Amino acid sequence: MDWTLDFKAIATVTMVLFAVIDVVGSIPVIIGLRQKVGELQTGKASLVSLGIMVVFLFIGEQILGLIGLAVSDFAIAGSFVLFFLALEMILGIRLYKDEVPSTASVMPLAFPLIAGTGTLTTLLSLRAEYTILTILIAIAINVIIVYVVLRNIARLEKMLGVGGVAILRKVFGIILLALAVKLFRTHAAKLFEDTKTTEQAVSYLYDGLNVLLKGRS
Repeated sequence: MDWTLDFKAIATVTMVLFAVIDVVGSIPVIIGLRQKVGELQTGKASLVSLGIMVVFLFIGEQILGLIGLAVSDFAIAGSFVLFFLALEMILGIRLYKDEVPSTASVMPLAFPLIAGTGTLTTLLSLRAEYTILTILIAIAINVIIVYVVLRNIARLEKMLGVGGVAILRKVFGIILLALAVKLFRTHAAKLFEDTKTTEQAVSYLYDGLNVLLKGRS
């Protein structure tokens, strides 16, 4: 493991994970969950989400290896997921539907709200670009942020207001979209032999997005 600290990389990865987890944008969902189940176990939820992310960070690549996939393959797949997650945040549309149970006070928060599929996909995508130590530090920082937000959920909602939450979601959505483009651009060359094929892949992605958006209109 590379023990060199790159503070710029740590800041970048921290912001990316913060955007994907989107705990600020999830404030209304968290409040609704609290109203359904009563007191939320914020400490346990934070620790469980930390465990899920760390375990997947270390064994996710091995799992991919068992089915014959490389990290670069997963990074490109992750770029597609991040692309559509970013569109949700920027355009205010709903492309993914998660069934969140209302009978527990830990797992709905830890998974899928905090350490959901988007977060886990992002972790392996980031691993293709950054060191394990950088990602671990970013995970720890984000879990601390999540814990603080969960502990002060009602106060934060009053401070930000509906407009403030909406603005934050759009800002971090743009950051997420930029990361998706970077991941695809960086790793597409490993899968496609020439520029023409890469351009065709981008064209297919664009056409698929148009079909998806037209289907929702």
